[in-house]
Amino acid sequence: MYSNEFTRFKRNSGQFYKKINNTPMARAMYEYTKTILKKVSFSSDLFCKELEKALKILLPHEVEELAIWLREFTQNRPELYPSLQIISN
Repeated sequence: MYSNEFTRFKRNSGQFYKKINNTPMARAMYEYTKTILKKVSFSSDLFCKELEKALKILLPHEVEELAIWLREFTQNRPELYPSLQIISN
């Protein structure tokens, strides 16, 4: 989906970034994903759908971080346990 050589202009500082893996934008998708998952945690089905979408978008190391976050987030939410099976596949 993303090419290795992605240039992004950051308006505020006027800096250019190469390689999306090193940009703040890549990290922003991980944080955005967590925000969305928190907002839809009222519905197990919706939570699982959003998690599946996130797994298609995030980078491999971000998926690993998300798995750790997910285990902590669902610890006291048994209705979200099915999402743990999605991320373990």
